[in-house]
Amino acid sequence: MSSDITDDFWHAIAKSPFLMVRLNEGHDHALPMTAQLDKELGEARGGAIWFFTSKSNRLAGGGPAMAQFVGKGHDLFACLGGAITPEQDKAVIDRFWSNAVAAWYDQGRADPDLLMLRFDLTDIEVWEADMGVQGLFKLITGSKIKPGEVGKHAHEAV
Repeated sequence: MSSDITDDFWHAIAKSPFLMVRLNEGHDHALPMTAQLDKELGEARGGAIWFFTSKSNRLAGGGPAMAQFVGKGHDLFACLGGAITPEQDKAVIDRFWSNAVAAWYDQGRADPDLLMLRFDLTDIEVWEADMGVQGLFKLITGSKIKPGEVGKHAHEAV
């Protein structure tokens, strides 16, 4: 992903790493999850996001999934597609382990209910709202607002 708008998404999720995530199969609602981002790739860009969870979590079985993101200022929105799989590499768990994560697991990294999931992204769609002066004027006066006058949109394969 190389466009400015997807760069804006990675900056925004690095500041507020919360997604609503659901598996595509079934009718379960999405769950709020805290994204663990690979900072080694620089500014959290990459084709995967990790989540700490429990083995009883409805996402634990993995499969095709989608996640939604809303930026803090409600000016950036994203939908991420991909697949969730259990992460087996203990080095990855160690890399993302923190005091905030430890607070959820009584036995720390050795907790038998600890599960890390890897969300491998296949595509991302991002909307960035920016009304600008002209767009705000049209909104206030009820004038027709054309696509592209209210922000940017991108859909890219990862």
